[in-house]
Amino acid sequence: MLLVVDVGNTHTKIGAFEGEALRFVSRLSTQQSTTDDQLAVWIDRFLALNHVSREQITGAIISAVVPAMGAMTKRAVALLLNIKALLLGPGIKTGLNICIDNPGQMGSDLVAAGVAAMAKYPLPLIVFGLGTATTVSALTERGLMGGAIYPGVGISLNALSNSTALLSHINIEKPKSAIGKNTEDCMKSGVVFGTAAMLDGMAARIEAELGEACTLVATGGHAHDIIPACTREIVNDEHLVLEGLRMIYMKNQ
Repeated sequence: MLLVVDVGNTHTKIGAFEGEALRFVSRLSTQQSTTDDQLAVWIDRFLALNHVSREQITGAIISAVVPAMGAMTKRAVALLLNIKALLLGPGIKTGLNICIDNPGQMGSDLVAAGVAAMAKYPLPLIVFGLGTATTVSALTERGLMGGAIYPGVGISLNALSNSTALLSHINIEKPKSAIGKNTEDCMKSGVVFGTAAMLDGMAARIEAELGEACTLVATGGHAHDIIPACTREIVNDEHLVLEGLRMIYMKNQ
């Protein structure tokens, strides 16, 4: 069984694949103050919670957009399972051609998502990552061509609430109408419909630059909040990064 870990800026997803089947996914807050021992204990608890023994785990791969947490997670896996985990980065075979100015700047989560998306969906395609940041990746037969990054849904909402005197924190949910009749609904409309319109608009701009229609795929913690409000058809693939990690691990065996 393969342990896969996706360390994000806000949350860390831990899962296990049995062959191509994802057995479980658990989440915890990403905290740079966590120690190797603490993280090993959390992984052990998640395995036990999902009825997976340590002995069943024969390999591990990690993606981390927080560099210090990537190294720490690798040490925690070694401590708990006596396994040398692959840490996605330079030297790891991905099979993905990264066509940007400095491929080393590409986030490991975007690489993993790109690998899985190209294997699962028709090209060309656009992958939206709706996490702490909102990311856009354009992929063609040539590889990952680049994309865009802008503040995520949660960051935008927190900035709005923390920087204004009369706007409070709200839950992210689709309002009944784009024209809000009260402060809370106006904020929900701006966050949900505004982000949805941004995704629709970015898709149209990228398609115009590529000169053809694209398959649209979304992943990340806020995808289920935003995608229903989009006018374009966008596939919500919740575990795209974890699937990409599994595929990359297999390429390196």
